[in-house]
Amino acid sequence: MPAAPTSQDLGRTVLDARDIGRALTRISHEILERNKGAGDLVLLGIPRRGVPLAHRIAARMSAVEEHDVPVGSLDITMYRDDLRMKPARTLLHTEIPGDGIDGKVVVLVDDVLFSGRTIRAALDALNDVGRPSAVQLAVLVDRGHRELPIRADFVGKNLPTSLAERVSVRLSEMDDTTDSVSIAVPATETKGETA
Repeated sequence: MPAAPTSQDLGRTVLDARDIGRALTRISHEILERNKGAGDLVLLGIPRRGVPLAHRIAARMSAVEEHDVPVGSLDITMYRDDLRMKPARTLLHTEIPGDGIDGKVVVLVDDVLFSGRTIRAALDALNDVGRPSAVQLAVLVDRGHRELPIRADFVGKNLPTSLAERVSVRLSEMDDTTDSVSIAVPATETKGETA
C-alpha cells in the first residue's frame, strides 16, 4: 500500500471543505435555475471523483426540489484516446438510472476539467447509452489548458495553472480525509529536472 501523501506532496490548498461545499451548493442552484427545475435532469458522475460529486449535487438539488434527482455514473475507460499508450486500466462502473437518459437533460459531473479529452470520451460513451435531449457539464475545478473545444456550463472554481502544476482533489468518500483541492509542482519540476 502506498504511503500517505505528506503535506508537501499535496501542495498548496486552494479549496477547503467549506469552499467545496459552497461551490457545490452554487452549482446545484445554477443547474436548477438554468433548467427551470429538475424535472428532466439526470446527473452522471465520471469515475472516480465525479461520482461522489454528482451524488452531492443531486442531494442538494433534491432538497430544493423536494423529490429525488436521478444520479448515476458513466465509465469512460474504453472510450479514452490514450488506451494504447498507457497500461491496462480497470473498468469502472456505469450505472444509468432506471428511466434511462433518452430525452433527458444529462449533466456530466467531473472533478477537474483540463485538456477536455475526458469529456470527449464521456460524450462518446454517452452515445452508446442513449440519446439525451441536451448534455451539460459541471466541474468542481476548471484549470484551463484545453486541447479540445470543450467548456463547462457550471464551474465551482477557475484555477489558472501552469502545465507543470498538478491539481489534486481529495474527497472524504474516496480518500479517507477531509475534502480539499490543492495545487503542487512535482518534485522533479522543483529541482529543475524535466519530467
